[in-house]
Amino acid sequence: MSLAFYRLQQLISPGLPIGAFTYSQGMEWAVECGWVGNAEQLHDWLDSCLQDSLATLELPILKRLRHACDDNDEDAFRAWSEYLLASRETHELRQEECQRARALTTVLAKLPDSERMNLALWQPALHNTQLAPLALACHHWCVPMGEMLRGQAWSWLENMVTVTVKLVPLGQSDGQRVLYQLGGVLDEVVEKACGYDDDDLGASTVSAAIASSLHETQYCRLFRS
Repeated sequence: MSLAFYRLQQLISPGLPIGAFTYSQGMEWAVECGWVGNAEQLHDWLDSCLQDSLATLELPILKRLRHACDDNDEDAFRAWSEYLLASRETHELRQEECQRARALTTVLAKLPDSERMNLALWQPALHNTQLAPLALACHHWCVPMGEMLRGQAWSWLENMVTVTVKLVPLGQSDGQRVLYQLGGVLDEVVEKACGYDDDDLGASTVSAAIASSLHETQYCRLFRS
């Protein structure tokens, strides 16, 4: 394996200190109100998010952020980071986007080769979305585009399954079964994400947006989002 492979694993690891485990992206409300209560419902919910948000918004923008880094295009880098932040439908989703972005940027700044990344050049876009510092780091470490996109998709999926296993609660075996099933469609999701034109980008996960909005005022909650 190349060094780029291991650098990517570091970026998508659940142990990366950016606080991903503290966010549920509305899943906590979905569980509370009974929308997600078993493995089958979890599969359907996450599959919808993969097909109608990851494939149509996050991954295409991650690809464009990476191209901007490769082309040294600061204007495009900033514009796409702002587009993603503006596409978040609720206050807590925007807050999560910015908090995780700052956390990952801080992690990168403390690495031995941070000066070579020239983080200051790409500000303030690095604080708009976690995908911005992710794209910059993958550019710096020469992570192939396809591996970067698949890694991000897997990282999101693994985190959401872990969140729901804790909330429902589901057994670990059920969680692994959902990961197994949806892991099999990630290549399809990435291929779909790479086929969209700029004007086609956007998410249509209405239930997830409603759940996030209601989660903002949920009386008792474990997750920040």
